[in-house]
Amino acid sequence: MNLAKISSNGQITVPVEIRRLLGLKSGDKILFFQNKDGDVVINNASAKAIYKAQAAFAGIAEELGVQNEDDVQKLVDEIRHGKD
Repeated sequence: MNLAKISSNGQITVPVEIRRLLGLKSGDKILFFQNKDGDVVINNASAKAIYKAQAAFAGIAEELGVQNEDDVQKLVDEIRHGKD
């Protein structure tokens, strides 16, 4: 268990163990949200965004027939040439 104190202007210092666990570094943003059980949860906002994007793109590579880096480059080239 880690404990943090709130300053008079509402700031907290995230304990080092929690910063390491969440992969937080100076300048990162943290996300607070309430889960379905009513508990407030803290997450690394950057990591949360990446996970959300990964979930949104799930299955797209298979639909486009992308299986490797060469396929990605071919797709990028097709898109670039289509915009010329």
